Amino acid sequence: MLRSLQIRDFVIVDQLDLEFGAGFGALTGETGAGKSILLDALSLLLGARGDASMIREGCERAEVGAEFDLPAIAEIGDWLAHNQFDVDDGVLLLRRVLDRSGRSRAWINGTVATLAQLRALGDGLADIHGQHAHHALLKGEAQRRMLDALGDAEALALRVAAAWHDWQQAIAARQQAEQDSERLARERELLDWRLEELGAVGFDPAEWTTLNQEQSRLAHAARLLEGAQAAREALTQAEPGVVDQLERHAAQLSTLAAFDPDLGDIAELLRTAAIQAGEAALGLGRYCERLDIDPQRLAEVDERIARVTAVARKYRVEPDGLPQLLTTTVAEARRLAEATDVTSLAAVERAREGAYREDAAALSALRRQAADALGRDVSEAMQSLAMAGGRFEVALEAEPQGSAHGLERVEFRVAGGTGQALRALGKVASGGELSRIGLAIQVIASRDGGTPTLIFDEVDVGVGGRVAEIVGQMLRRLGRERQVLCVTHLPQVAAQADWQWTISKEVREGATLSRVRELDDDGRVDEIARMLGGIQITATTREHASEMLGRRD
Repeated sequence: MLRSLQIRDFVIVDQLDLEFGAGFGALTGETGAGKSILLDALSLLLGARGDASMIREGCERAEVGAEFDLPAIAEIGDWLAHNQFDVDDGVLLLRRVLDRSGRSRAWINGTVATLAQLRALGDGLADIHGQHAHHALLKGEAQRRMLDALGDAEALALRVAAAWHDWQQAIAARQQAEQDSERLARERELLDWRLEELGAVGFDPAEWTTLNQEQSRLAHAARLLEGAQAAREALTQAEPGVVDQLERHAAQLSTLAAFDPDLGDIAELLRTAAIQAGEAALGLGRYCERLDIDPQRLAEVDERIARVTAVARKYRVEPDGLPQLLTTTVAEARRLAEATDVTSLAAVERAREGAYREDAAALSALRRQAADALGRDVSEAMQSLAMAGGRFEVALEAEPQGSAHGLERVEFRVAGGTGQALRALGKVASGGELSRIGLAIQVIASRDGGTPTLIFDEVDVGVGGRVAEIVGQMLRRLGRERQVLCVTHLPQVAAQADWQWTISKEVREGATLSRVRELDDDGRVDEIARMLGGIQITATTREHASEMLGRRD
């Protein structure tokens, strides 16, 4: 549950430090005093959108913080662990800051968090029902979402939507193949020609390197042979040859080394050079023997290179890019083959339709159970909300062809009294009836959910008298299981609360600020009397207020 809330420089709040209790708490006060501002601050902390207009006039930033008990819900613990948020002593500390530049920052237990993370966690901590929430129930989409939430079918509904999308894609693919069969056949024919040409050229990167080297050698064979023979002749065949001269000079220097040892090292270098020059001459001999001047082979190599180059130029790639082009073409040909195989596409379509209908049937079963329970509970609540004989029903209108939302359309229907026919909620209910029915639905939905803190912002608008007292009793009973906070203008509702705060405005140092005061027993009598009697509060009014507080169920 919500333990505390700290607000700094938010709208008309300069500084508030609030400690919350368990059970049902009422927030009361004059219109415009700032009751809903507290809930706006809490909404901001739970991930709602914020902007610089929320910062108090003259201040650079607004800050909101809160402490929650860690709910005993496994999913929340798993979520915190998965997102690497540490939890100590079962406490969750949330903080959010807005500055004038529009920048927003958030923290969960001291660790920086995104707004998406704040919203994801906030959904499991508190559920806020706005004062116009019952109007949203007139929309079929809101009715469907509420029914799925009550039936614990939200995850399945998402899976059904995904399965519908997959099925529709399969239908579109099959229809496209049927409509474009001629065009796709031409595309396949072009790809087949490309595959045939790429396959025929048989390009291999290693071969390409070898071919270019061989072409260079064959094209310059005469010059290579001439150069190699000239070098060989100079080394060994000329008179005198280089090798002979090196050997003779090495022998002379070796003899002279007897007179000066320094010449011995030089003689050794010449002998080594002679040996290496001799090996070079032998290598040149072998090179000349195997080097052929082969015009026919050169023509074959030139033709092969020209063929590869022509194919590469045709498809506007480098020769080294031909293997990748072949891979891409094979993949595209396979895709087109699948795209033109109407029989296979029809089989995929049937399989995806089967998967969709299986999930959608399971979703329908959950919805029927939730619809029966909600219809029964809301009809029962209507009897005590001045709608005796009224009935509420969740109709599931079959849609055999299905949709992304399943195999039925959800519609809330109501009959306001005995003998009246059930009709769509928006077409039958008056403003007051809609408020009562909407409140009953919200209370029942909150009761069946798992959120530990429930907040109602003037959801009792449009009711009064005995019905208002019954609404207060409903919230009080709900407060025995959850923490319930309610902003209200109705004394009958406030009198049922376990604790009560009053919010007022005051001017301090030329600024209008919101002030929150916790009420004791006497303070509650005065506040309920104010809500009953307006400006002039008499002893009779206070006596009536005291009586209302004394008859809480």
